[in-house]
Amino acid sequence: MGEWKVGTEDELRSGSGRRIVNIEGREVGVFAIDGELYAYESRCPHQGGPVCRGMVTHRVEGVVGPDGALVEERYASETANLVCPWHGFEFDLKSGECVADPRFRLRRYQVLARDGDVYVTR
Repeated sequence: MGEWKVGTEDELRSGSGRRIVNIEGREVGVFAIDGELYAYESRCPHQGGPVCRGMVTHRVEGVVGPDGALVEERYASETANLVCPWHGFEFDLKSGECVADPRFRLRRYQVLARDGDVYVTR
């Protein structure tokens, strides 16, 4: 098992909330979302795209009226999705699960903060 320092908590939380690092020849994305840290291999299970370089956005949800018609669409503020830049597959950043097809999942790495530094372990 290895441990790799990827930066400080302040750097990760004050910047874009994302850092891409190389660990044993694999690109890994480390994210600070809602006060928590997450790390995934940057390889989309769909076709191998650099998923961790994609856009981070909230999930779009539809609001349906009493007659069953779509009234509006809005962002669900409690979720953050990572969108693969190749084909638009979306993954829940907290679970790594594909939003459209839960059979697809990102490979997760353990990430921890210790003494102000952030580490990824495997």
